[in-house]
Amino acid sequence: MIGLTRRTMLAASAATTVLGGCGSIPSKHLDQRAIGLNAIAQSRGLRFGTAINSNALTDPAYLDIIKRDCGVLVAENEHKIYVVQGTEGPMQWDRPDAIVDFANQNNMAMRGHVLLWNRDDFLPGWMPDVGFDQASMAAYLDRYFTDMAMRYRGRIDSWDVVNETIDPGTGLPRDTLFTQTFGPDVIDWAFRKARSLMPDTQLVYNDYMIWEPWNEKHRMGILKLLEGFRARDVPIDAFGIQSHLGTGDGDVMEAYPDPQRREWRDFVDEIVGMDYELILSEFDVNDTRITADIAKRDAQVAAYGGAFLDMMLDYKEVGDVLAWGMADHYSWLQTWWPRKDGMRKRATLYDEDLNPKPLYDAVANSLRNAPVRPVRSPSAL
Repeated sequence: MIGLTRRTMLAASAATTVLGGCGSIPSKHLDQRAIGLNAIAQSRGLRFGTAINSNALTDPAYLDIIKRDCGVLVAENEHKIYVVQGTEGPMQWDRPDAIVDFANQNNMAMRGHVLLWNRDDFLPGWMPDVGFDQASMAAYLDRYFTDMAMRYRGRIDSWDVVNETIDPGTGLPRDTLFTQTFGPDVIDWAFRKARSLMPDTQLVYNDYMIWEPWNEKHRMGILKLLEGFRARDVPIDAFGIQSHLGTGDGDVMEAYPDPQRREWRDFVDEIVGMDYELILSEFDVNDTRITADIAKRDAQVAAYGGAFLDMMLDYKEVGDVLAWGMADHYSWLQTWWPRKDGMRKRATLYDEDLNPKPLYDAVANSLRNAPVRPVRSPSAL
C-alpha cells in the first residue's frame, strides 16, 4: 500500500503497539470504546451502524455492542425477496419484523435493503418458473413494493431501492428476469414507485464497485447509470457505496493491491457533482490473501480500512457509515473466498470473543477526524 494518510499511519502504528503486548491500551482508545462509534459519528453530523441478521437477536453480548456502537441498522438478508417471499404465496414477516422492532425499541434508525435486487442468482427459486409476462410482472412488483413500503412506513427512513444492476464484467445493466419481462425501464419504475409510496424516505441506488484495480468497467457503468437517472429525472437521493474492501479477484490478489486513489476520487467527484448524497453501506475488509500473523494482519486491515474511510469521510455528502457485521463470527466473509491456510477471517471491528480490534480504533479515528456536517434528524433525510 502507498499513500496512506498521516493519521491512518498513526492509527495503524497504535494498533500494532496494542497488539504487541505493551501492557496498556492508550487512553484515547478506552475513551472512544466507552462512548461508542455512533456517539463519535454524531459529533460530526454522521450516523454509524451495522447490518444485523435475525439470528444475532438471540446473542445478548453481541447486542450489547450493537446498542453501544450503533445508531442505525440494516437487515443483512431479512428484507431481501428470497427471505420475505422465499416460497410462492404470502409474505413472511417474522424475521424482518424482529429486526425492525429491535431497532425501534432501542431508538435506532433503520435502513431497508433491498426492494429490487436486479440479479437472477438471488431470486427465490419459484420465480423463474411462474412464466411472468409484462403485465403479470408489473402487477407483482407493484404489489410487492406496496406491501413492503406500507408495512414499514415511518419505521424505515432510508431504502436501497435497487441493488447491483450493473454487470462488473461489462459495465452494462444486467439482463434479468425483471428486465426481460417488465422491460429495461424497470429500474426507473422502481424508484418512481418507491417515491410515490414513501415521499419522505431517502431512496438509494446501492452497488459494490470499489477503489481496487479490477473495478474500472464497473465504475464507468455506474457513472453512466447515475447520469441517466438525472437526465430522466428519476427520484434518487443517494448512492450507496458498499465498501467491501479487498474483495476482488482472490486468485490473483496476493495481498492488497495499491488502490486507485486518484481514479476513485475522480469517480466520487463525478457522483457528488450530480448532487447525490453518499452512504458507505456495507463496510468490511477482506483479509483472504494477507499474512497469517494475527497482529500484522489486524494492523494491515486497520490501515487499509482507515485509509479508505479517511478519504471518503472528507466528502460531506457522506451521511451514514454501516459495517457489514460488527464481529468476525457474524461476517459473511467467513464463507466467501476462504483463506488457503484455513484460518478464520478477521474482516470486522470485533473478534469472535467480542474484543475490539485495531480496525475498531481506525474507524473511530476516521469518524472523529471527519469534517463536521449539520446534525441530521431522521426527518431531515
